[in-house]
Amino acid sequence: MDLTIYSSATQPALLPLALTATQVGWVVGAALLGAVMGFGLLQLINHLRRRDADKEARQIIDRAEIEAAGRRKEAEIEAKEIALKEKSRVEEEANKLRNELHERDRQLDKREDALQQRDDQLGKQEKMVESNQRRLAEKMEDVNRRQKELDDLLDVERQTLHRLSGLNADDARTELLDRLDKELAHEQGALIVKQQKAIEQACDAKAKELLITCIQRFAAAHTAEATTNTVDIPNDDMKGRIIGREGRNIRSFEKATGVDVIIDDTPGVVIVSAFDPVRREIARISLANLITDGRIHPSRIEEVVAETEKEIEGKLKVYGEEAMQEVDVPGLHPKVINLLGRLRYRTSYSQNVLRHSIEVAFISGLIAEEMGLDGDLARRAGLLHDIGKAADHDTEGGHPKIGADLLKRYGENEVVVHAALGHHDDIRADMPYTVICAAADACSASRPGARRETLDRYIKRMQELETIATGFEGVHQAFAIQAGREVRVIANTKQTTDESAAKICRDIAAAFEQQLTYPGEIRVTMIRESRFSETAK
Repeated sequence: MDLTIYSSATQPALLPLALTATQVGWVVGAALLGAVMGFGLLQLINHLRRRDADKEARQIIDRAEIEAAGRRKEAEIEAKEIALKEKSRVEEEANKLRNELHERDRQLDKREDALQQRDDQLGKQEKMVESNQRRLAEKMEDVNRRQKELDDLLDVERQTLHRLSGLNADDARTELLDRLDKELAHEQGALIVKQQKAIEQACDAKAKELLITCIQRFAAAHTAEATTNTVDIPNDDMKGRIIGREGRNIRSFEKATGVDVIIDDTPGVVIVSAFDPVRREIARISLANLITDGRIHPSRIEEVVAETEKEIEGKLKVYGEEAMQEVDVPGLHPKVINLLGRLRYRTSYSQNVLRHSIEVAFISGLIAEEMGLDGDLARRAGLLHDIGKAADHDTEGGHPKIGADLLKRYGENEVVVHAALGHHDDIRADMPYTVICAAADACSASRPGARRETLDRYIKRMQELETIATGFEGVHQAFAIQAGREVRVIANTKQTTDESAAKICRDIAAAFEQQLTYPGEIRVTMIRESRFSETAK
């Protein structure tokens, strides 16, 4: 077999290459041998791989069996521990139940013993009751027997009395009753006087206790805000600007505010004077704003005063509403609220009238509730009792009459109107709320510290009281106490008697009324005592 293989070359012609059959056989054999050897090599590699895989699988299985055995042991140990814990818990619960049962048995035993003791006591009491019943029955029989004997004796005595007096039963009864009426008439009058004194003492003590309780339940601050009449200025040159050319600024200011502006040699201040406290406050704030602003001329003055009036009007409404809410008195007329706010700028003996009215309202409400009356109505009367002081600069008359007229005009309750009119005893107090309001007003005005005065004036008043009291013959010492509301006078026992001491006490009180001017009352207490001492040897 001839094979011709052509190979391309650079030459244009093809050169044939011839191989023999033997050579081809060798090539084929070598290829077959290589294929056989490759197949065998592949089988060998696969066999080795299977052997390694089997070995690795056996190792994995061995490890898994070892791990499974370890876990099985751990599980057994854990199960034993759980079983031991459960056994311990069960034993603890069993012990606890055993103890509880033992405690219950002990308590039941105690109860059984107590019941037994009660049964024994009941048995003893039953025996005692039976014995008492027997004795009572015997005594009743004895009483009935004696009562029968007494009735028989009374019949005998009655017949004897009728025979001796010659009077029948009706005549004797009439004469006896007449004698009893005559004898008891005097005793009845004495008992009435005694009971009246006891009732007066009891009422006085109860009233004092009620007032003290109400005042203690309501503790108000005594500090009062004093309305200032001065305005600070940065320098004295500002006084000329306030006066203005030919006094036009100060005239415009006084006309717009309705106050008097006093500018003197006092350095650093300008004095504002007016009877109306609200106008005085408007003038003070307006002047302070003008000084701060620096522009002082008639048109600016009118503008600032108008703005300040609106500001004060708003404040008056706020002050009135705050007082109304504080005391819990709803439904007031807007004009009444405005008048309440005006009391914020009014003082009486340096006591702020609005705070005083609020305090009187609370005390009145507490007193009324203690007496079983309407506390809300009493608080309303107490809050509005001094409302006339907000308009007494513009209206003639006393503030009770002015306040009553205003409240009646704005539709207030008749009780509130009567309280405002009669809280100073100007009229007869026909309503209990008027009396309550008057008492609360006196408590608020006279409590120590409510109405302030300067230290010099206070000391001078104390000295005057003591000087007047010691000026009477027979007075040994005199002490002014309770902020001058009481004077304790020590009498000289050698120069006075009880009767003369009483006369001196009246004379001292009359001298206070004639020589001094003071708010409220001054109590004069005269003390006269005799002391005797001996020494035992």
